[in-house]
Amino acid sequence: MNTKFLLIYRELRRHRKMAERRSFGYQQNKAAKVIVCIAMTVMAVYLMGAAVGLALIANDSRHFTSIEIMCLCAPFIFALDFVMRFSVQQTPAQIIKPYLLLPLPRRTCINSIIANSLLGWGNTVWLILVVPFCIMSVLFSYGLWQCILLTAYFWILAMINSQWYAITRTLLNDSIAWIALPVVVYGLTLLPPFFLDDIYSDYFIKLYELPGTEMGRGSILPIATALALLAIVATINRNIQDSHMMEEVRADEKKTQHSSRKLSFLDRLGDTGQYIKLELRLISRNKNPRKLFIFSTLIVVGITVIICTSDIYDSDFMTKFWCIYNLVVYGDMLLVRIMCYEGNYIDCLMVRRENLLSMLKAKYAVYCAMLAVPFLLMLPLVITGKWPLLMLVSLTVFTSGCQYFLLFQLAVYNKQSVALNTKLISKNGGENSYAQIVVEIASFALPMVFVSMMETFLSEDMAYTTLLILGIAFTATHRIWLRNVYKRFMSRRYANIDALRGSRQ
Repeated sequence: MNTKFLLIYRELRRHRKMAERRSFGYQQNKAAKVIVCIAMTVMAVYLMGAAVGLALIANDSRHFTSIEIMCLCAPFIFALDFVMRFSVQQTPAQIIKPYLLLPLPRRTCINSIIANSLLGWGNTVWLILVVPFCIMSVLFSYGLWQCILLTAYFWILAMINSQWYAITRTLLNDSIAWIALPVVVYGLTLLPPFFLDDIYSDYFIKLYELPGTEMGRGSILPIATALALLAIVATINRNIQDSHMMEEVRADEKKTQHSSRKLSFLDRLGDTGQYIKLELRLISRNKNPRKLFIFSTLIVVGITVIICTSDIYDSDFMTKFWCIYNLVVYGDMLLVRIMCYEGNYIDCLMVRRENLLSMLKAKYAVYCAMLAVPFLLMLPLVITGKWPLLMLVSLTVFTSGCQYFLLFQLAVYNKQSVALNTKLISKNGGENSYAQIVVEIASFALPMVFVSMMETFLSEDMAYTTLLILGIAFTATHRIWLRNVYKRFMSRRYANIDALRGSRQ
């Protein structure tokens, strides 16, 4: 590692920290930040509790050593880690486009991205599980050296997973079809021990426990192998990031002519109809919203197929949870970014009075219409008798009323523009807002809390009827609370517009 790389890495890291402190959202949503910190603390407690449980299992095991048991759990741990990174890790973590104008080696800037992702705190989260486990089950059985080996091994695996995630996420930005890559990889990794014959499943188990066996003997071979794999994956990630970044920098905007006759029936709705057209074109023409819509639809279809073909989620709690999840997924994927995409053309929205209100009404109409997709997909569950019709209808109406009422409040608080097409060199991500995180959690939790509380005092049918009435009330009064959202935005429009302008690329 030469001196030039270290100097550039240190300078770019300093720039990123300064950019975070200067961002418009740094001093905002302090209460939400506290909630996120509490949630992270709770997660750490759960991981330490899991470490105690694994240590008790390892101490009682007669077939596997403690190190082997932890290595057997590694594929499942890092499959979960891969999924969790979709909500917390951006790719890439640096802004390369401005630095390409400076006399800096492009590859060195790319390498700084890789180094930053490798040395990030996210790669040390699972050590909260590993270190207590080592103290309780490995230290006194093997010694300090084996504890160091196991901890280093898991840290390196976490870094490999960060690069693997970056590769997958980048390819997914190109085409949603790349979702097959992680599905195949984790399918081949996790499923064979459960579905193959005992003879073949034993081969997988022996393969997974082999690093633990070698580390138990004090060998550094698993560490060396993991480091070699890390170097390979990091190199692949660097080349992919480099090619995609340069492709986006050189890309010219595609100009496509669209017939004005399309969606002409919406013209009779006046300004609201024009903004419905704008919302539909926003989702259908632009890369990022379109992929979020497709991904949301695939989630709904996948969950519905699983529920239809198996009884794994037939419990009362899981039935409610997945019904709520399928109904609110479009809102939590797309609507939660309200004003983030519009921040790219906020000046146009402010040209005429109440343009923004017409846009809010149009957006509400479009997302209410989207509820027909999960409703129709889940209707076979009602026909087959798995789900009650009253539950599906009441939660659908509750989503269009109460859930969307909650999500539309973000129009006042979202202050970061999100690029419509550019992904890799985007400065900001909508999911960076702590207010969005809190609203997303609340949109899932509130219906479950309401139903559970009402079922303690009322029958199940009465609880769903109450939800239905609440949903109808909020849906019927949507013009009133949308105007309230509009007025609150206008009262702070100068600060919001400045923030949206400043956060553009």
